[in-house]
Amino acid sequence: MPLANIARPTFLLLALLSAFSATAADKRRIEKEADIPRFSYSIAEPLERVVRDKALFDRTAGKMRADMESVLAAYDIADKASERQYLASLMQLEFLLGNYEAALALSEKMRALEEKPADKLLSGLRLRAMVAAVKQTGVLNTPAYFEAVGRAIRKELDGYSFALISNDIKSYKASAEVAGEGRILGGVRDVLQATLDKNGGVLSSDLAPGLISARYALETAIPLKQTLIATYSAYLDQHKVEKADIWAARNITLPASGKYSPVRVAVWDSGVDTQLFPQQLLKDAKGQPLVIAFDLNSQRTQGELFPIPAFYQPKLAQLLAQSKGFSDLQSNIDSPEASEVKKFMSGLKPEEFKPAMEGLGLTGNYAHGTHVAGIALEGNPWARLVTARISFDYKLQPDPCPSKALALRSAKAHQAFVDFFKKHQVRVVNMSWGGSVKAGEQALELCGIGKSAEERKALAREYFEIEKRALIKAFASAPEILFITAAGNSNSDSSFGEFIPSSIVLPNLLTVGAVDKAGDEAPFTSYGPTVAVHANGYQVESFLPGGSRVAYSGTSMAAPNVANLAAKMLAAKPALKPQQLIALIKSTAETTADGRRKLIHPAKAMAAL
Repeated sequence: MPLANIARPTFLLLALLSAFSATAADKRRIEKEADIPRFSYSIAEPLERVVRDKALFDRTAGKMRADMESVLAAYDIADKASERQYLASLMQLEFLLGNYEAALALSEKMRALEEKPADKLLSGLRLRAMVAAVKQTGVLNTPAYFEAVGRAIRKELDGYSFALISNDIKSYKASAEVAGEGRILGGVRDVLQATLDKNGGVLSSDLAPGLISARYALETAIPLKQTLIATYSAYLDQHKVEKADIWAARNITLPASGKYSPVRVAVWDSGVDTQLFPQQLLKDAKGQPLVIAFDLNSQRTQGELFPIPAFYQPKLAQLLAQSKGFSDLQSNIDSPEASEVKKFMSGLKPEEFKPAMEGLGLTGNYAHGTHVAGIALEGNPWARLVTARISFDYKLQPDPCPSKALALRSAKAHQAFVDFFKKHQVRVVNMSWGGSVKAGEQALELCGIGKSAEERKALAREYFEIEKRALIKAFASAPEILFITAAGNSNSDSSFGEFIPSSIVLPNLLTVGAVDKAGDEAPFTSYGPTVAVHANGYQVESFLPGGSRVAYSGTSMAAPNVANLAAKMLAAKPALKPQQLIALIKSTAETTADGRRKLIHPAKAMAAL
């Protein structure tokens, strides 16, 4: 389970759209992501040539199109996000074929399936502008076309509430700034081609749509790069209005004296630089910070932080600075670090893609646990940190690859972590990580394991259930501990995707979604029946190893805000049980007007004690 991109007439496509709209009674219901049908594609040509050569691409994509249409016509998919993915690929294909009205129709179907307020407005924004521009100018990728696209985007944006769409536009701008042909082709070479080669020239329907998105990006996003940057920048510059921060008035800081008790908090994550929290550590008999750690093979190891491989050690400072650059881009902050990241990422050559992406992945994992710990411990001098280090892979090709032996070791490791928490009387555990059966299936394909998609499906399910059962058993064995987990960042239903731990239902487990500082739903946050409350998870500032401070976004940042609250409540009233903590946190949370979010209110929760 891994833990953490043939032409037909328009009238025929529109007829198919009508078929997609058949009643649910005519279709077979799919309740879990792993049950969506799989398909396989034999591709003999080099994939870089496929995405560059129009005729070859059209032939290659023909079967993919037919399979996606068959799924939409025959199945009622419970998760709208999964259905949108199919429609997005079909929309991209239609635009690439010049079937602009068909592309618009598909785009509007996607838009109708959006669930978040900002997504309902912005879904298909660039597609609508491109179609309008090509109708006006008659041809793609000319100065007149670029100008028309920019005007169309700006006209639409001006009709929306800036507060509602601002986070999304900042993200769009950042994505355009780091876009580059080398990144796209590097992904084709080092992920898709490498996987094709390992699987005898066959690519599954999980990965093959990446060819569609790669060609679409090369044909649309890259030519429009400067237009998109200029349009989004001008819009953001005109609306330099900061959202109101609702959390400043809600958050609380506990005094260092008074009727409070120390409370032990575990950060079960990628490791913590404990030197940053000298007054908030639980120490062993030798006076050392309390740490339990397992390596990538789920075997016991030492060290509170993931060891940096020798190749990356000289680059670590630069990589950590890039973390700040990405954060500044997301916040629309013009900084030297942001400028360097834009230059570096957009200028990548295909052969530089793998080391660059793996370096960024390594750095993200290395810093993640420390950033989470800083949020969980903030404003609580009574918190006592326990570090539980789990190791996350950062390679484009999984290393180690999934296996039954690894799943069994991981299952034992899950119980070992929880036994360690029980032994040291931990009361709150934060888990900003997760995995799914579908992710395991994709990892098997990336590794070239399994003779067919069906065999990989069966293997992934077997390995997943081993770990899922182990996690449930481990959590249930510690009813006195409150486990808090992040919902996920896939903008989808975490229960449909079977993400664990976030889809697990237990009386001592609380799943958290993310909002921004104004309480607006984060564009990336997952949702679903197990997501009980929401907390600030958008550009939340905390520590990196070494002590610098950077703002990160993710449900990974939202979950420790709730762990922070739970620990403060326990410091004030140690007798509280996990069910009582959950009930108080939920009952004092405020439901938003649209009913989609329950925003925690630390001040009210503490007052309720």
